[in-house]
Amino acid sequence: MNLALFDLDHTLIPIDSDYEWGQFLSRIGAVDRTAFAQRNAAFFAQYQAGTLDPVEYLGFALGTLAQFPRRQLDDWHAQFMREVVQPTIQPAALDLLKRHQDADDLVAIITATNRFVAAPIAKALGVSHLIAAEPETLPDGSITGKLIGIPTSGAGKVHHTR
Repeated sequence: MNLALFDLDHTLIPIDSDYEWGQFLSRIGAVDRTAFAQRNAAFFAQYQAGTLDPVEYLGFALGTLAQFPRRQLDDWHAQFMREVVQPTIQPAALDLLKRHQDADDLVAIITATNRFVAAPIAKALGVSHLIAAEPETLPDGSITGKLIGIPTSGAGKVHHTR
């Protein structure tokens, strides 16, 4: 059996799911549009420049999730999938994943995006193995805003893959 690892954003899907989730929250009015959009855009610019501090960014992203009840987050994520993610999923990506699965390869997605945002996308792509930034959750599924362990970006991807 071979291992087939895929990044998520701008690889399996042609968008940055973390950034688009933030844009979605702004668009639906869940967060203060101006303040959130400015902070999200600043982090995205740092990411594009290769200067992003993943711990700082995940504190922002997971802290935003912690402001809402889990049921509300799940409802919003379902809407996000319908409106933003599903239209971007390309047949070529699904075909590539299927070829690896048909060859009995172990197919996994490894992403710096947090599990809350990434897991439904991985499911829509038909991938059951996901390595993503892990938000701390309470027994009822509520997100506390804290990161468990180290981020799944840069050297953290290698650490978590091992």
